[in-house]
This record gives sequence, C-alpha cells and structure tokens, in this order.
Amino acid sequence: MAVSDESVTILGEDESWGLLASVALGRLVVCVGSRPEIFPVNFVVQRPTVLFRTAEGTKLLSVVINKNVVFEADGHSLDEGWSVIVQGTADVLSTAAEIDEADRAGLRPWVATLKLNYVRIHASTISGRRFLFGPEPDRESTFA
Repeated sequence: MAVSDESVTILGEDESWGLLASVALGRLVVCVGSRPEIFPVNFVVQRPTVLFRTAEGTKLLSVVINKNVVFEADGHSLDEGWSVIVQGTADVLSTAAEIDEADRAGLRPWVATLKLNYVRIHASTISGRRFLFGPEPDRESTFA
C-alpha cells in the first residue's frame, strides 16, 4: 500500500534547516573503504552548515580520509515525527578565523572530555520529511 499524501509531507530546504536547528543530537554517517560507520553527535546549525566537535579518534580520522558524509537528525511528538538528511562534505576547521567563528556557536561537549576539533558539514543536498502518525490501515481492505 502506498503511503497517503496526508501521512508524509516533503519539506522544503528552509523548513528542513529550521527543524535541524531545533534539536541538538544527530547522527554522522561516514564510510571508509567499504565499511559504513555511524556516530551520534551533538551539534548546532551555523550559517546553514552543521557544526560538531570531536576528539582525536575514529570520527575525526574518518572525515579526514573521506570528506563525503551523511548527517541525519529527527524528532517526534505523540502525533507526528520528522527526519532531515544532509548529504555533503565535512571539513576539519583549521584556521584561526574558522575556529573563532565556530567558538561563537556556543557548542559544548556533552561528555566531560576535551574535544578540540571542530568539523563543519557543508550541504550538497538537504531533504526532510514530516510524518503524521495514525492507526495501521486495515489489512483486509489493503490486500483485497
């Protein structure tokens, strides 16, 4: 059965960025070789990019090896949910100007660890969908 037009709404770019900016936890997807990895990260939206901090380790090494990433965040209430996906490139910030701008975003680590590296994701594409929750359709009428 196809999902009804009322159940799923395709979101525009501005609304997708707005929803991303309304939450603080997302998932970074990287691929090194043929092995995909996914990492939960706290983040902020800054001048439509996704900005997160990380320590030395697998996440940082992954975006250095392959800048092509996917980022996803979502949210929900009792009645509806949404999901936004950003496909783009990740850059480790290195210049004083880049780091100063990132510092102004007020992004703080959630865990009491030193995370000296900022990573900024520049979107090639952003897509979002909103889902209205409801009861499951009747199986008899769906496959009749």
